[in-house]
Formats: sequence, structure tokens, C-alpha cells
Amino acid sequence: MNKKTYSIKGMHCRSCEILIEDGIVSKVEGVKKADANYNKGFVRIYYDRQTISDGQVYKAIKDAGYDIGTDSKGPFLSKDSMVYIELLFAGGVLLLAYLLMKIFGVFNLSYGFGNSPGLVAIVLIGLTAGISTCMALVGGIVLSISARHADLHPEATPAQKFRPHLFFNAGRIVSYVLLGGLIGLAGSAFRFSSPVLGGLIVTVGMVMLLLGLKLTEVFPRLNGSIVLPKGISRFFGINSETKEYSHKSSFLSGAGTFFLPCGFTQAMQLYAVSTGSFTKGGLIMGLFALGTMPGLLGVGGITSVVKGWFKSYFFKFAGLIVIVLGLLNISYGYNLTGITLNLPSTQKQDRVSGTFEDGKQVVRITQYGNGYSPNNVTVKVGIPVKLLINATNLYSCSASFVIPKFNIFTGLKEGINEIEFTPTDTGPIKFSCSMGMYTGVINVIN
Repeated sequence: MNKKTYSIKGMHCRSCEILIEDGIVSKVEGVKKADANYNKGFVRIYYDRQTISDGQVYKAIKDAGYDIGTDSKGPFLSKDSMVYIELLFAGGVLLLAYLLMKIFGVFNLSYGFGNSPGLVAIVLIGLTAGISTCMALVGGIVLSISARHADLHPEATPAQKFRPHLFFNAGRIVSYVLLGGLIGLAGSAFRFSSPVLGGLIVTVGMVMLLLGLKLTEVFPRLNGSIVLPKGISRFFGINSETKEYSHKSSFLSGAGTFFLPCGFTQAMQLYAVSTGSFTKGGLIMGLFALGTMPGLLGVGGITSVVKGWFKSYFFKFAGLIVIVLGLLNISYGYNLTGITLNLPSTQKQDRVSGTFEDGKQVVRITQYGNGYSPNNVTVKVGIPVKLLINATNLYSCSASFVIPKFNIFTGLKEGINEIEFTPTDTGPIKFSCSMGMYTGVINVIN
């Protein structure tokens, strides 16, 4: 079988490869197979006749939205001064937005409804999650990918750019209803161990960090995309809509967020488990997902309509947000792994916390919607420890309590919760919420 190679400009992802391959195979006579490579910028065509028409090949490539030729590699650092001016302006706006949100207490939003919140309360909890912890994890992913997609495809209409977000949120709601019903029926939640959750969050954070750096345009050589293997892309139908996300892949991505370790989500999952009912469990999780929609759709809506001179500033702003969220998620994931660096700590105490009762060290900690107090305690090595955690807000990230070192992962109940363990080594032991956001340290001394 004969083969011929053509250089192509403008490819940046697996979808580009699939569009070009399918276009050539369907439109050029005699072509049996086409193999495109966006990293190397070429397509290799296999055919069974003496020659093929270059004109037909060029037209098929043009019809797919690409050009014949070679992309030139840019410098490692951008030499365009306007990039840095826009980035500086975006940084100033981000700092101002952060200060305003801190003043108005956006970061401390939480609800306390006791053990059995009503249906309206569940939607309100979802609304809070959609603009807080879910926004930090799921929203960060949505923002990074949607902003990158809008930047790469300026020719797409706002409706084309926004449509995938509808499928993403539809996938969330459907999976939350079905899986919520299943865990309600089974009476137990599907849960990863804390080190696995930590690794997952770190991975998500690193992807967000890379996507954020791309959006800033400071590093031109960070081209291309983070993508699925081509075979999986074809299976999910990513090539089904030209210049647009696959609705199927958007739907499946939204469905998969059920397993991401947002504290609000896990609090609702525990509530669904407690019902022992498929109907009630599905209703609880479905309403919660519905509540998160305004925040997540808002992100998609903004990225869908930006254009003109404002677009460049917005993408810098989005890039900085995604970088910050990526770094935070890497930090949160690290907290969940249980790995500690034995560095000097100014908070370390030499005085043992709590009291001794019946041969155990009893330490009292209060859980609030925004963390734990005290979050730095000291105990003696080799003596059993009883933590008495007074839970005051069950529907916040901090309501799931984790001590990775002892594989303790529990959903707190209203009132006093008892957790026991025996430290066998000196040094710091981390505890945190299930997302790694709210943390504390148990210092073990001789």
C-alpha cells in the first residue's frame, strides 16, 4: 500500500486529528486510511492506487478547517508586551474581587439544618456548594476547559460554546439521581481511601495549572491539549461535531463528578445513605446537583459570550483563577495523602492538650462550617487518644473528617463524635476535611 505525508497547520488536539482523518478518507478517492498527528503537525495517507489527487487532499483538509503548511514554534516566554499588560490588569481585578468576596463573607457561606434538611434546604446547600467548594474543584475544571475551548474556536457561536455546559450539567443531575438512589438503597457510599482521593485532587490540580498557564499566553510553547487517547475519543463521539465538544463526552464528564471529593457532595451522599431508600437517596442527590447548576452554568455562560477586545483580558483573568485553584487543589490533595514534612513549626506545643481520663488522652475539637478549633493539638506517644469532635455544621466540607495516617475517614454526626487511635511514633499527624481544604495537626511528643 502506498503512503504520502502532508504537513498541516492549526491542529491542537485529538479532535483535530479525527476531523482531518475522517474528512480525507470520506472525500479523497482511493484513500484507505489516514493517520494524523497534531503534536508533529502532519497527516499520513495510505492508498491503494498509483497516485491520489493532491487537490482533493488539500480541499478535504481545508473543509475540515485547517491549512497545509508547518506551524512555527514560538519562544518559551512571550515577547509580546501586551500579554503582560493584560495579565497585570487581570491580576489587579482578581485581587479586587478576592477582597470584596472576603469582605462580604462569600468564603464562609454555609448552612446548618440539623440531621434532616428539607428539600428546599438541600437546593440551597447545592447553591452554596456551586459557588464555593464545588466551584473550586468542578468549577475550576469547567472554567479552564471552556475558556480554552472558546479561545481556540472564536468562530463558534455563543450557543455552540454554551451547549456543552447544558449536557455537562444534565450528566451531573442524571448521575446524581441514579447513583444517589443506589447508595441510598445499598446503605453505604462509594468512597475512595484518603490517599487515593489526595492523588486524584493533585492530578486535577496539575491539569488545571497547565490549562491556566496556557490561557495566560505567557508560555507560547505550551500548545496542544490534554486529551483522551484517539480510540477512546472516537468511542465517546468527540469527533461528531466539528469545532465543538461532543455532547456525549460532556454528558459523561458531568456524570463523573459524582466521584470527585467535594465536601458538600460527600455530606449529601452520607445523608442519602441514611435514608435507606432509592427514591429518597436519588431525590436528595438530584436536588443537590440542581442547586449547583447556577454557579457552574454561570461559568459556562461567561466564557460563551466574551468577544472582541474584552476576550483577551477575560482569558488572562480566567487563566489566573484556574492557576490559583490548581495550586490550591494540589495543596488540598497533598493534605489528604497524609505525607508530612518534619519542618520546624511555630505552632508546635510542648504541653499536652486535653485531659487524661481512664488511661486515655481526651482532646476536644469543635467543627465549624469553615474548619476546626483548635486545629493544632499535642498528645503523648504510645497512649490511646480519644478525640471528641463537636460537630456544629453537618452540611459543609468540614463535616467529613479524615486522618490519613490511621485510615480514619468518617462523616460527622450532629453533636459529639468519638474517634480513637494510638500514636506509635512522634511527629506531626495531619487531619483535614475530605477535600483537604480545612486542616489541622496533632503533634505527637515523647
